Amino acid sequence: MMRSCRFSDTSHVFTLMFICFITLFSSSVLVQGKIRRFKWEVKYELKSPDCFEKLVITINGQLPGPTIKAQQGDTIIVELKNSFMTENVAVHWHGIRQVGTPWFDGVEGVTQCPILPGEIFTYQFVVDRPGTYMYHSHYGMQRESGLIGMIRVSPPSTEPEPFTYDYDRSLLLTDWYHKGMSEKATGLASIPFKWVGEPQSLMIQGRGRFNCTNNMMTPQRSEAEVCNASHADCSRFVLMVIPGKTYRLRIGSLTSLSALSFQIEGHNLTVVEADGHYVEPFTVRNLFIYSGETYSVLLKADQNPSRNYWITTSIVSRPEKTPPATAVLNYHPHHPRKHPPTPASSNFRPEWNDTRHRLAQSVAIKARKGFAHAPPENSDKVIVLLNTQNKVNGYMRWSVNNVSYQHPTTPYLIALKHNLTNAFDWRFTPPERYDSKSYDIFAVPSNANATMSDGIYRLKFNSTVDVVLQNANTMSVNNSETHPWHLHGHDFWVLGYGEGKFNEMEDPKRYNLVDPIMKNTVAVQPYGWTALRFRADNPGVWAFHCHIESHFFMGMRIVFASGIDRVANLPSSIMGCGQTKRLV
Repeated sequence: MMRSCRFSDTSHVFTLMFICFITLFSSSVLVQGKIRRFKWEVKYELKSPDCFEKLVITINGQLPGPTIKAQQGDTIIVELKNSFMTENVAVHWHGIRQVGTPWFDGVEGVTQCPILPGEIFTYQFVVDRPGTYMYHSHYGMQRESGLIGMIRVSPPSTEPEPFTYDYDRSLLLTDWYHKGMSEKATGLASIPFKWVGEPQSLMIQGRGRFNCTNNMMTPQRSEAEVCNASHADCSRFVLMVIPGKTYRLRIGSLTSLSALSFQIEGHNLTVVEADGHYVEPFTVRNLFIYSGETYSVLLKADQNPSRNYWITTSIVSRPEKTPPATAVLNYHPHHPRKHPPTPASSNFRPEWNDTRHRLAQSVAIKARKGFAHAPPENSDKVIVLLNTQNKVNGYMRWSVNNVSYQHPTTPYLIALKHNLTNAFDWRFTPPERYDSKSYDIFAVPSNANATMSDGIYRLKFNSTVDVVLQNANTMSVNNSETHPWHLHGHDFWVLGYGEGKFNEMEDPKRYNLVDPIMKNTVAVQPYGWTALRFRADNPGVWAFHCHIESHFFMGMRIVFASGIDRVANLPSSIMGCGQTKRLV
């Protein structure tokens, strides 16, 4: 007999009933979800997470913010107070598909108006499948200053996971800048262009170690005030383990620029989950992880328990100008603050420019036997997206098929649902192809047709869409970058990867249609391509973008819309900006 869902109030009852229905029937076992409430205050505080003091965004005083722990089918209610004095905010629940609640996806300008200073906004949604997810600010480049955290969703007790472990732990990886968001954003949007540069530090679970002896002081502040290597905020993170036990490490990356390699001295890592989907287990010495990705790895505490071991994360795909981050794997009852006897630099790290090794790990990830969902054999539409740098009216921009995204003042979801036809350019559909025959992906782009637009892709509801991401040369000679692309509201099948230019006639013949992994974030390597397939079966408006903050800010994103007529009435809480002011 089907169990019922319970709701604590009558707001959005129809929507919650719909979500409940979807949740119940998405599983072979019917479960009754709980309501889990959280009360958050978001504000700036002076902290020293890498020993250098700067303004940091905290949630209830924490960086990272509190981990949300829930079970499949639970309803999450987050009452968020914006205590910034002058900044807006919006929070995206990364990897949560928001089935039935597209207005709570948390993307300012796409699904909601921003939350103004002093306002309280309530997010309410169902976590409809188990896995490892994250949350972060989705307003401007705010994520770089904090407002990040993890989401852990367990399956029902009647549905055991296909692997066993004794303890469950989360590790959030980030990179860290000392300059503020506004200064960096201003440089990116200026003539002449001013690049943000490489991050000053990497951090593990919100803690890093900047070298204070190399610090540049400001005239107004002393060295002790600005950078203090003994500050408690930047003491190394310690992961305690009990000898012989197995640990599930849920590792997420919310870096603003960097691709990373993660490793634990003397220990192997067995990969078992990626972006909320079980994978056929495979063992790695180091885990490559890109911004927006999550992985679960099994760690067996099977080494000499009389010492501690280094945990390190280092930058790949970019020159090593930022030192690795270090944490300590502490074997109980060894003292947690005792350094490992080996130098941290001795912990294995791959070469930063070893693209083949990174690509091989991506190709190795397959859906777990018994949990694979085969993709549709064919697609209804193929969109090929060329990622390039361009100059548009003298400004440096990132573009997709020579179109750089221009952010609207009225959120798309509201504009489409309320037929606000002049809120953005309804007439313009971004190109679904580029001139692949004549375009040289290894040459600096000519930018002859570069433009800016707020037009979107409208997809037929429930259609199957292939997207091929093609990387090319940037505005610098002999340079192509790694881009992690994240799709909101959906998971996609990763059909294949390749080097060089995608061949539309030959490469699809080699797609994996048997056991491809499903993900919400995937990397496309320098001068390479990545092919994915998804079903446009979630009504709403969904962002698809590079997860590197500066690239996103500079226009490397698109928007998909489908099934708008199936979206329920929008809550008034998401309105109040642009043309939505008259709807409140």
